[in-house]
Amino acid sequence: MRTFFDPRQHDHAPAMELHNGAYVPYAEHRGRMENVLEALSDIETPRDYGLEPIRRVHRDNYLEFLQTAHKRWVEAGRTGDAHGYAWPVVGRRPLKLNRIDADLGQFSFDASSPIAAGTWSSAYWAAQSALAATEAVLGGDRSAFALCRPPGHHCGADYLGGYCFINNVAVAAEAAIAAGRKRIAILDVDYHHGNGTQDIFYDRGDVLFVSIHADPATDYPFFWGHSDERGEGAGEGATLNLPLPRGTDLASYMAALETGLAAIRAFGADMLCVSFGADTFAGDPISQFALQTADYTPIARSIAALDLPTVIVMEGGYAVDALGANVAAFLAGFG
Repeated sequence: MRTFFDPRQHDHAPAMELHNGAYVPYAEHRGRMENVLEALSDIETPRDYGLEPIRRVHRDNYLEFLQTAHKRWVEAGRTGDAHGYAWPVVGRRPLKLNRIDADLGQFSFDASSPIAAGTWSSAYWAAQSALAATEAVLGGDRSAFALCRPPGHHCGADYLGGYCFINNVAVAAEAAIAAGRKRIAILDVDYHHGNGTQDIFYDRGDVLFVSIHADPATDYPFFWGHSDERGEGAGEGATLNLPLPRGTDLASYMAALETGLAAIRAFGADMLCVSFGADTFAGDPISQFALQTADYTPIARSIAALDLPTVIVMEGGYAVDALGANVAAFLAGFG
């Protein structure tokens, strides 16, 4: 399987994040990708597809913010990474704000995603990796893998969060639609609900979003991913959330997966995009499922049995020493 990654995806290097009431070392660090790269071979560097495919997903004011936020932070006399600390509670009016502190709240939903000097570069090239994998599949490959860092599925059209800045799987789906594909299915198998992806396509009938994730009653992102969220307007019925309890093992996971795959078959998708997070692994330090490395291959085989052209986009996974083996086991299921 062709795999795409750009070394500039290492540039994103925040020092600390706010977690469980304390500042701790940033979990989404470059060591994650280094471990995966050691487990894979024949890595290709994506070409530059420009900003336009990203603009199909994200609003211009948000992209301008991402490109300038750290510079504005430093110009305001700050050091280190840019951290938000104030957020609107009711509604998010499109205000024109003058202070970087205010914009950090306007364009984010949590305190776990600081912006560092290299954040824009890494996020941009992660999206280019997703576009390269999409181009490969549109060109005839049955599947391709975008090793994206930072991940993307938590960020919406105009907000960041959950370590995510550009929604890579949404960029891939929109690129496929622009190329003529009519019905795209997105399957999110990260431990955490892909709230940004759901939000982007919530009122769309041409993109089915299926997510298997930890129950948001107990796990991040809490406010999205509940089973009664089904889409609205033209997208009513095109969102399927399948929350699972902590401790879920392979048997229970496969039952939920079959429900999700049945929905994709019924939808009649002509292309599949998979948000793959290996934080469903039993040893993941911030997650609570019980999947083992060997479990990822049968999970992937079930997905591959849909027999759809498939773009696989990397999301989470924080058990760094096991991450490469978990990713390789998943990709092995696609043959």
